[in-house]
Amino acid sequence: MESTSYKKSTIVVLLLAGSFIAILNQTLMITAIPPIMDEMGVTANSAQWLTTVFMLVNGIMIPISAFLLERFTTRQLFITAMSVFAFGTLVAGVAPNFEVLLLGRVIQSTGAGVMLPLMTTVFLMIFPVNKRGAAMGLIGLVISFAPAIGPAFSGWITGHYSWRLLFFIILPIALIDIVVAFFKLKNVTEVTRPKVDVLSIILSSFGFGGLLYGFTSAGNYGWTAMLTLVSLGVGIVALVLFITRQLKLAHPMLEFRVFQYSVFPFAVIIGMITFMGLIGVETLVPLFMQNMREFTAFEAGLALLPGAVVTGIMAPIIGRIFDRIGARWLVMIGLSIQTVASFSFIRLGPETSFAFITIMYAVRMLGLVMILMPIQTAALNQVPKRLIPHGAAMDNTMRMIAASVGTAILVTVMTTVTLQSEQRPDIAYPDIHGANMAFMVVAVLSLIGLITSFFVKYTKPGEETLDSQPLKSN
Repeated sequence: MESTSYKKSTIVVLLLAGSFIAILNQTLMITAIPPIMDEMGVTANSAQWLTTVFMLVNGIMIPISAFLLERFTTRQLFITAMSVFAFGTLVAGVAPNFEVLLLGRVIQSTGAGVMLPLMTTVFLMIFPVNKRGAAMGLIGLVISFAPAIGPAFSGWITGHYSWRLLFFIILPIALIDIVVAFFKLKNVTEVTRPKVDVLSIILSSFGFGGLLYGFTSAGNYGWTAMLTLVSLGVGIVALVLFITRQLKLAHPMLEFRVFQYSVFPFAVIIGMITFMGLIGVETLVPLFMQNMREFTAFEAGLALLPGAVVTGIMAPIIGRIFDRIGARWLVMIGLSIQTVASFSFIRLGPETSFAFITIMYAVRMLGLVMILMPIQTAALNQVPKRLIPHGAAMDNTMRMIAASVGTAILVTVMTTVTLQSEQRPDIAYPDIHGANMAFMVVAVLSLIGLITSFFVKYTKPGEETLDSQPLKSN
């Protein structure tokens, strides 16, 4: 389809609005959990499921999205996904008890899980290679900005009004998006109508779902808990069977051969490390501020806000720079900034100021915005057009798993080091020492990402072709 036969700006605005509210919901419940616990009489472990289940279902839906993008038109998929999301939002908003609220979150995330791969795929379809950086910069804005403002927005709303208002603010935005899409959205993705392979969907759900739940359980209950071990075991076995099946199918649900394209595997590794750091630090900073420095939930959310503003301003600019110079220098400079900023968090103490945390977090986010979208765009530019839905789904799935793994590892490091430090009289603040060690893990991971980036052979903008050859033939 020619790009002149539809209005790009309409498609861009619709997809950005839908994806923004979908991704915002990942972190929207974090600071709303205490009032929900009080109102519905549930424990912290149960209430945590409001966030966990959203990421879990998201992680299951993203791999399936590659199949859905080939099975249904852009219009059908967007309107259905947003309608499911809106219905889930309504259910959660009027929920009379915790079980119904949790059901609402499950329904919400079923629709939300399709939005990010759909947006990524459509943007890569409608923009030529030399303008993709600017387009993907807008996606970077949504991915970085939406989760970062979630806790601050949620903290302010729950501090002044009911937590239910969070859902009733989002619902009309979703409904407006659906109505506008019904009249204005055009089809841009290629529909090949592959057969439904039920076994692949089941294996994918148990594989990715098992891993995500296992890593989340490790963060909550420890790595040796039976629930953690069983979940990870089921996830690994199902995932091995899923990958084996995909490599044998003529039309796989998720195409693992995208890893044959030279930049793709390196880009996925760097993207995973960066995303792991993003979600990990977004978890650690509020924990440190609230539990160890006795700031309020709203203040903790407020400390993350300038970082979100930095990404919001810089994401479109970085996208345009990418179109001019490519990914190499952006990614290397971004990883250098992120690594230095991460190391600044390893010496936190009882005197650490609000200003220091806010400024260094913002600097870290500047580095992050120079990495995430450029590295993803460079990788997907090398993938043939027919494999873009699979490449986008694969990259987003790996990042989702990395976020769960990262959070689990960092929480485990923090709690384990804290318990060990309590036995040592030379450590005055065991909990802060635990947080410092968790930040050390983030810093080392950033350094590994930086070293990896030196081995990536990037092409310049315009050299990436839609018919790029894989490293080896099938």
